[in-house]
Amino acid sequence: MAVSANRLELLQIADAVAREKSIDREIVIAAMADAIQKAARSRYGQETNIRVDINTKTGEMKLQRLLEVVEEVEDPATQIYLDLARDKNPDAEPGDFIAEQLPPMEFGRIAAQSAKQVIVQKVREAERDKQYEEFIGRVNEIVNGTVKRVEYGNVIVDLGKGEGIIRRDEQIPRELFRYGDRVRAFVYDVRREQRGPQIFLSRTHPQFMAKLFTMEVPEIYDGIIEIKAVARDPGSRAKIAVVSRDSSVDPVGACVGMRGSRVQAVVGELQGEKIDIIPWSPDAASFLVNALQPAEVAKVVLDEDAERIEVVVPDDQLSLAIGRRGQNVRLASQLTGWDIDILTEQEESERRQKEFVERSALFMEALNVDEMVGQLLASEGFASVEEVAYVDSSEVAAIEGFDEDTAAEIQNRAKEFLDQRENELDEKRRALGVEDGLRQIDGLTTAMLVALGEDGVKSVEDFAGCAADDLVGWTERKDGETKKFTGALSAFEVSRQQAEAMIMQARVMAGWVEAEEPAVEADEEAEEA
Repeated sequence: MAVSANRLELLQIADAVAREKSIDREIVIAAMADAIQKAARSRYGQETNIRVDINTKTGEMKLQRLLEVVEEVEDPATQIYLDLARDKNPDAEPGDFIAEQLPPMEFGRIAAQSAKQVIVQKVREAERDKQYEEFIGRVNEIVNGTVKRVEYGNVIVDLGKGEGIIRRDEQIPRELFRYGDRVRAFVYDVRREQRGPQIFLSRTHPQFMAKLFTMEVPEIYDGIIEIKAVARDPGSRAKIAVVSRDSSVDPVGACVGMRGSRVQAVVGELQGEKIDIIPWSPDAASFLVNALQPAEVAKVVLDEDAERIEVVVPDDQLSLAIGRRGQNVRLASQLTGWDIDILTEQEESERRQKEFVERSALFMEALNVDEMVGQLLASEGFASVEEVAYVDSSEVAAIEGFDEDTAAEIQNRAKEFLDQRENELDEKRRALGVEDGLRQIDGLTTAMLVALGEDGVKSVEDFAGCAADDLVGWTERKDGETKKFTGALSAFEVSRQQAEAMIMQARVMAGWVEAEEPAVEADEEAEEA
């Protein structure tokens, strides 16, 4: 079958556009079909259901009008009687469509212009979709490009098949770009927008440095060494924690390279940013000691519930541990994910002495004993009157200078003090209007009920409507700094899991939810049977 010049030209145009825009040829032909369909509707009526088929091999074009088969025709332009439809197709049923061949049509100037706009729009959309699909797969990767222009401090980068933007806050401080400069950046986000995919690049992202090390250190690329955490103060200093999966490979030495060649390549790309390479450890205390390098650490105390760590350093190491403008401790906190408090040995000694004096005074007042007895109890590690009252009497009697009678007398006085305080707190609870029903919730003490009443929680329904954050507080981390918000029970040692369990118990008591029945083991059921 001979192909006419017009048909051949149609396919040639489709091939040329597909090659130029790097999109699928089928998309271009589909766009042409949509354009011809729109032009045909302008001639035969917008309500007409027209289908255009273009043969991708020969370029032959078929123009058809689709009519719905119905028993009662309401719109002759889109519907056909069942009897007439069966004359053309004996198997036609209501709801089917009959295709009528339309004669070839010639495009007028307006129709041709409209068809051109449809094709251009469809091709442009296909081009944008291809760009998006290409770059969405390159998120969290490094790309190379050329500076195209600088607008209000934002750098527009030509990436070949698309444009990326490095916003001012994603650039390393004091870094200048000019037209034509080669630039390397990290793709951290790609968004589909009306004017095309927006590719957001960064040179300050922590993973930018991690990817640079992956490119420079073959052991990281091969998976022998793993980058566990990265913290950066862009343009100034950074810390990176690495660990080796092969005991024969030193992770720090491999990242530094021969005479520092590998780390210097990364430093050069980051405009001279100083990089501390730290060995990672699964033990939080050891990891933190490494993270605070080059400062020496004398002692570490962890509070896992609050994710806070207390570090004691020698007096002459304090400024080194904190760093200029707090940089060293801030980066160590970002790297480890812990809040860090730094104390000198002198400050810790003064604090311990203050705590000792406060505990001694507490025991003297609560137990009505002299200073020596109060100091003995404090020096033995007793931190509260509750501990003295309910610890095994043999532990109190074992204190030097005490006997069993003395221990019994001290414990009796401790219990009397606690009973008196409990009565005072209970009176305060009633004055605040806190209901007795809250006492039935496991884990709530009278002191907690007073704290809840002062916070406006006075009934089981009030408590059931609380969230765990309302009780134990929460933390928010922003710009490398952590801000703490207190809850009604923050002054008490209540974990988040305990708070959630108490809230759920209150919701069961309030009838908001049904209590879950404990599962019965199959062997127990068999025994009962």
